[in-house]
Amino acid sequence: MMNTRLLLGSSAVVMAAAGLAASFLPHELATRLGSQATPSIAVLVQLFGALLFAFALVNWTAKGSPLGGIYGRPIALGNLAHFMIGGLALLKSALNGADDPLIIGAGVVYIGFAIAFGFALFRSPV
Repeated sequence: MMNTRLLLGSSAVVMAAAGLAASFLPHELATRLGSQATPSIAVLVQLFGALLFAFALVNWTAKGSPLGGIYGRPIALGNLAHFMIGGLALLKSALNGADDPLIIGAGVVYIGFAIAFGFALFRSPV
């Protein structure tokens, strides 16, 4: 059996940390990832940070509810989609020659969460 409270709580902490970093350090993060930190790029990084932080709040508030059934299934499905699509994009970037440890580490974390939310989605709620 999977502890969905731990899964939602840990994913919330990871997304909140990334969301706050992207919200408050957009220029530094863009530069670290090899992009020129133009005002447009900084705003996009901040919007991504806001999205991650909001998703973290959803996971944190839902951590006491079972994943599955009529109420928890949308949360599990949204998390699965986010982490699967993000994990595949990060994996593709790593396979195309991105040797940045930040990209590779984020890819490993994203794929791990995608697998965990996949299991949580396709089993009976706990």
